[in-house]
Formats: sequence, C-alpha cells, structure tokens
Amino acid sequence: MDYPNDLDPGAPVRGGVPEHGRIPKYYAVKAQLTALVNDLAEGETLPTERDLAVRYAVSRDTVRQALRELLLEGRLRRQGRGTVAAGPKLAQPLSLASYTEGVRRQGRRPGRTLIGLDRFPCPPALADETGLERGEPVWHMERVLLADDERVGLESTYVAVARMPRLDTEFDPDSSFYSYVHERLGIDFGSADERIETVLATPREALLIGTPPALPMLLIHRVSYDPAGRATERVRTLYRGDRFSFTTRLGAESQ
Repeated sequence: MDYPNDLDPGAPVRGGVPEHGRIPKYYAVKAQLTALVNDLAEGETLPTERDLAVRYAVSRDTVRQALRELLLEGRLRRQGRGTVAAGPKLAQPLSLASYTEGVRRQGRRPGRTLIGLDRFPCPPALADETGLERGEPVWHMERVLLADDERVGLESTYVAVARMPRLDTEFDPDSSFYSYVHERLGIDFGSADERIETVLATPREALLIGTPPALPMLLIHRVSYDPAGRATERVRTLYRGDRFSFTTRLGAESQ
C-alpha cells in the first residue's frame, strides 16, 4: 500500500476509511471539520451549524453528530451559545510528579478548589490496599483540579492522620500536596502502583467538574510509597477525557 508522504503516524490509517471506501456521511463531514479546526487558533469560533450544513451540503443533524464527536475528543468546546477550537490537550506524565508540575510545564496555571477535608476510621478496603490498620484515623481530601481556572478533574486523596496530623491546619488546599509532603514533612516518594481505566462520571462528579455525564473520563488509581515501602497516599483522580492525555517512557525489563 502506498502512503502519502505527509501521513501523520499518530493518525488513523487511511484516515479511518474502510478499504471498501464506504463511510458514514457524518464521518466525511467530521474529516472536513477536523481540517477546518486545525486552521483555527485556540478559542476561535466555528461557523454555525446552519452555515456548516450549507457549506457541506448535508443536514444539520449530520453536522451535529460530527460536532458531537469532535467535542467528545476535545477538539472543540462550547462557549456561550457558540462552539470554539479547544486547543491541544494537557499531556500529563505518568510519573511520581505532581499535577502542579505537569500543568506548569505546558505553560498553564494549575489550581484546585477544596470540596471537603474529612477524618474518619480507616475502612477495611482501604486498609487492605495500603497496609494501614483497620479503624486507624485517616484523612480524605477532595479537590477539583483546575487549569487556567477551567475545571479539568476531581481528586480524592486518602492519607494516615498519624503521618500528617496537621493536614487540616497547615496545608493550603490550593497548593501542591506533593510539595507539602516533601518540603514540609520531609517524606520522599519512592514508588507507586497505578491503574488507569475509562469511566463515566457519576452525576455528582459531573456536576463538580462541570461536564455532561456522558463525557468519557480517565480514572487513575494510585497508591504511592515512601522509599521504605510504606504507603504514603491512596489517590483516585478523574480527568476529563476531552482535555487530557497521558505520556510515559518505557524501558525494556531485564529477562
């Protein structure tokens, strides 16, 4: 098979078009809209659905379906009554680095809004996962993640009160938790177990993040350990699937 010289190796092969060449009408419109969006600056407004339907000689329902997919993929976003180009996704590294560091590296301003900080006895499931004692006091901190004041995620952090007894009084919830743990408490992060899956947000989570319940989310489960192998934190983080991608560098394991 001959490929064009300008083929993007990250793009679908043959542009997603089957070998038989028959594609849904909305997908053809989506391909044309993608080219249009690529020429727009972030925040630049798209033509109206009516104008696009006339331009591509299709129904408004067909245009709407194509736009819906581009919205879910994060290429577009709603702004007021219009639709604008969303700009590139935030590429968050899969590493023992904080959310703050990952966002700042891309020239965005990180932030957080505290939803709640509660203290309760460690439940059995959390104890089994982290090695904490059942019933010992733990903190649960829930925060909405921000990038340039845009809500992009929801984070739940569980830590032992014994290791961080003054979390409720000396930690600024708008700041980096990793910086607090390392710089204020002198605790280093040595390793972590991490699992990623795709989910839909619950109605409560969608309301807090400000997204439709049908928007796919990337859910990360993480248990972090200090160099001695003791669990430091258990984190559950939801990231908007239309605003985030994740990167990592892989190395060969020894045989």
